[in-house]
Amino acid sequence: MDVIRSGSMKLYSYFRSSASYRVRIALNLKGLPYEVVPVHLLKDGGEQLTPAFRALNPDGLVPALVEDDASHALTQSLAIIDYLEEKYPHPALLPADLTDRAWVRSIALSIACDIHPLNNLRVLRYLVQEMKLTEEDKNRWYRHWCEQGLASIETSLAQDARVGRYCYGDSPTLADCCLIPQIANAERMQCDLTSMPTILRIHSQCMQLDAFINASPAKQPDAE
Repeated sequence: MDVIRSGSMKLYSYFRSSASYRVRIALNLKGLPYEVVPVHLLKDGGEQLTPAFRALNPDGLVPALVEDDASHALTQSLAIIDYLEEKYPHPALLPADLTDRAWVRSIALSIACDIHPLNNLRVLRYLVQEMKLTEEDKNRWYRHWCEQGLASIETSLAQDARVGRYCYGDSPTLADCCLIPQIANAERMQCDLTSMPTILRIHSQCMQLDAFINASPAKQPDAE
């Protein structure tokens, strides 16, 4: 796991991990320098399961963020982004208004807690290896939960006046940090997004920004 970029933080990341992708976007939006330490989730059974990585994160999951000479790694993508928001508040990834902050968080949590866990790599592996689902059935499972979850988010975004160029207003927020990686996964798995024009418009807007472009899987040093 060779360190790739220069900076005061090390981000242990896998290029296709949507959770890692969220944190890369947040770091880029805040203009914070960081080093990427690739952790291959498939190679040799998964580098995230090695004793060396589990010493850093006992959960055996990416991302993990280590700042300077901190004795402990930060884990869980939304907890990491909360940390960045509190320590480096500008530019803000959450609105000033308390109710609006909760609404932005609700979009982010719908993705991170309701959609993503059902389609996580370890869940998909279990479906195939233990439940003996075929690849076709596994992909149907993925598309069902992803499309259903994104359809609910589309409804929320389409009818809310707070939505602007991005999920909230005209500046990217935590909601966009979570939405864009989920769309990348959905597209890779050939989910049907044709009934989600608001989501697709926001995605198009975000992908014009360097912070999102440079965080994308294809731009990562471990991209395959």
